[in-house]
Amino acid sequence: MKVAVFSTKSYDRQFLEAANAEHKHELVFFKPHLTPETSVLASEFPAVCAFVNDQLDKQTLSAIASGGTKLIALRCGGYNNVDLAAANELGMKIVRVPAYSPYAVAEHTLALILTLNRKIHRSYSRVREGNFSLNGLLGFDLHGCTVGIIGTGKIGFIVAQILKGFGCNLLAYDPFPNPECEALGVKYLELPELFATSDIVTLHAPLMPENHHIINEQALSQMKDGVMLINTSRGALIDTEAVMQALKAGKIGYLGLDVYEQENDLFFEDLSDFVIQDDVFQRLLTFPNVIITGHQAFFTKNALKNIAETTINNITDIEQGRSCPNELDLQRLVSPA
Repeated sequence: MKVAVFSTKSYDRQFLEAANAEHKHELVFFKPHLTPETSVLASEFPAVCAFVNDQLDKQTLSAIASGGTKLIALRCGGYNNVDLAAANELGMKIVRVPAYSPYAVAEHTLALILTLNRKIHRSYSRVREGNFSLNGLLGFDLHGCTVGIIGTGKIGFIVAQILKGFGCNLLAYDPFPNPECEALGVKYLELPELFATSDIVTLHAPLMPENHHIINEQALSQMKDGVMLINTSRGALIDTEAVMQALKAGKIGYLGLDVYEQENDLFFEDLSDFVIQDDVFQRLLTFPNVIITGHQAFFTKNALKNIAETTINNITDIEQGRSCPNELDLQRLVSPA
């Protein structure tokens, strides 16, 4: 199958080509994001391979469908950037990578927690300048802390496992409680009680209309003063303006983000020679108790290998008319029972 691969970096090409060696698909790599403006690049490609910040709205889908595209192969787990109703109307198939490496994201979550708590980023800079003062570097023991985990799928469960090893008290919120988490001793609560009780709140939920801005002004008002907030899931789970105000007021004591609500024109690009025009993002960078990484939680060799292999296998399944376990049931998703 001839596949147009959008939003590609050198590492995407490396792992996808290795995974494709036996499948022999014709992969054509494009650096730009897929948008209505770049959709012409997909003309006469039966399949398009897209990533998290590609714009798969009705306009884009209609444009590529008119050019012959029938398959969208997402090389990610989330599909909040896809207009599912439009894809269904156009008769498209959508496949994804539901579980590439939950360990990668879970471990990055812990890296953010530990770095923020023990001020590793500040200590690193000080020592390089010959400053060995400990003033301003005071942390706290994770042992005995209460952590609220929002979303307890595969990643949330692994985060719970790791934090259990630290001796944390574990709370969770999920409309569908995970029996594995319950067996681990995780206590499920409604959000107001979880917010009021947690020293650390960490987000591991897919973005859906129901949880857009689940962390908003009201939610923040229910949290402890000085709470640590971590998001390695999707940027729009957080109302960034509300979080900014909570940082200024001291309600949030620590903020770790690997995703950002308006990341599309920022993340995965080298903008070091440009003035970033996003004033909210720039303001976040000025806080000493904020760490932002550029959507790199997934970025391990293990994950990239799994993403590439699953993506190529998905394409082969569809090409050969086989049932693909990673195909989205658009009819069910668009018209749930």
